[in-house]
Amino acid sequence: MLELLFEILAEIILQTLGEALVELGFHSLAEPFRKPPNPWLAAIGYGLFGAMLGGLSLLIFPAHFVSEGWRIGNLILTPVVVGMLMSAMGYWRARRGQAVLRIDGFAYGYLFALTFALVRFWFAA
Repeated sequence: MLELLFEILAEIILQTLGEALVELGFHSLAEPFRKPPNPWLAAIGYGLFGAMLGGLSLLIFPAHFVSEGWRIGNLILTPVVVGMLMSAMGYWRARRGQAVLRIDGFAYGYLFALTFALVRFWFAA
């Protein structure tokens, strides 16, 4: 009887934590589009967007573009380069008077590219 109560309690706790994490995920996904966004939730949102796009990219390009020996270097270098490119794009947009998003800065661009690259690093064939 005690074992049954423990299993039910564990199931309730597991489902509650799961729902809380899903809710946080949905709030994080919406946060980059709010005015003004919470920077921490926006970071989680951009990370989730990067991971989702990385997963979708595996459907189109299931294999790595670089050889086995260069994959870790690619994982380190590519997000830095993408972050710098996004920062340059943000600067360019600001000079033209266009709206600049958070992803148009180094930190959020880097985070997006890092989660994208991590998904491809772990799951690509």
